[in-house]
Amino acid sequence: MASQEEREAFVTLATNDTYALGCLVLGSSLRRAGTTRQLAVMVTPGVSQSLRDQLSRVFNLVYDVDLLDSQDPTNLQLLGRPDLNVTFTKFHCWRLTQYDKAVFLDADTLVLQNVDELFNREELSAAPDAGWPDCFNSGVFVFKPSEQTYNAILQFALDQGSFDGGDQGLLNMFFRQWATEDISRHLPFIYNVVSQAFYSYLPAFKQFKNNVKIVHFIGATKPWHQPFNTSSGEVTPLPDSGHNAEFLQLWWTIFMEDVQQTLDPNLKTNNHKNNRMSMLTTSEGLIGQLATLKISRDQGQEGSASALSSGERKLNWEKGQIDYLGEDSFVNIQKKLEESLSKPAEPHKPATSPFSRRSPTEETAETAEPTKESKEPCE
Repeated sequence: MASQEEREAFVTLATNDTYALGCLVLGSSLRRAGTTRQLAVMVTPGVSQSLRDQLSRVFNLVYDVDLLDSQDPTNLQLLGRPDLNVTFTKFHCWRLTQYDKAVFLDADTLVLQNVDELFNREELSAAPDAGWPDCFNSGVFVFKPSEQTYNAILQFALDQGSFDGGDQGLLNMFFRQWATEDISRHLPFIYNVVSQAFYSYLPAFKQFKNNVKIVHFIGATKPWHQPFNTSSGEVTPLPDSGHNAEFLQLWWTIFMEDVQQTLDPNLKTNNHKNNRMSMLTTSEGLIGQLATLKISRDQGQEGSASALSSGERKLNWEKGQIDYLGEDSFVNIQKKLEESLSKPAEPHKPATSPFSRRSPTEETAETAEPTKESKEPCE
């Protein structure tokens, strides 16, 4: 009979190679914190074989899932995060019935201390959302895998949808009694602390900072977008991203020590052959550039500040700041399109589902950075 440690798992999700990087750092942070539980990562067809191989080094289970689309662009536009339409994919976590209990963690979270005690909680346990505390944040939650619950959530989505177009709105409607029924299902905020200062009660943050167990890099700008100086080994937060520099530094430290050396530098080019526009809309070469980073302290503090030009360029595209006269000129775009179109496409068989399934190679876009005033749910 399997032990308790084998019947319980931390679960996360990667919908593309970029978010797979987040999963690798998250998994490494759980290992560093000394968890005794299993680690499982759900992956969609948008994750390359190379990154799947890397994930299998860190996670006990790499589980293939289809991409679910919420089909609610209106509410997602109001939220300022149209990229969240595929967050319904995380509902597949309820299908991991080989586990008796599990804790879901978004790929943009980071574990700072051991949190195995979360398995003493019942479904659905989660921390309050910083923007609206009567709702829980769906970046960290305790659940009990069940095909019945999975089917009920899908049916609920079909019947009622989500008030924000994403998974957080739907889960708060499905588990609508979370706010009032049982306070034991309210996780302390230290299990899902947002990394942006403008969301925080700063005196409390200063007082309780050492108690933080899980940090959540909410918003469109993620740790892997930030400039990293290979000379000093320090990260510089992008202007207006709001992320705490200390948390970002820890993310990059784990990435450089545990993840970076295992990446495949050959992923410099587009690894999604079927997506004809992917060279323009995804982080072209991001993995390959990260794979070739090296700390060179003898270069002096001026050294190479990388975050990677392609990552910043992608972020600028998502903000509508396009270099029409330079690298993003029509001539260069046409050249890249011709190169991409000259490669033979691999046929794929469309899947069927109560929700629309994205093309196997269609990635989640990390779209325009939300403004401080929007106060969208912290995803």
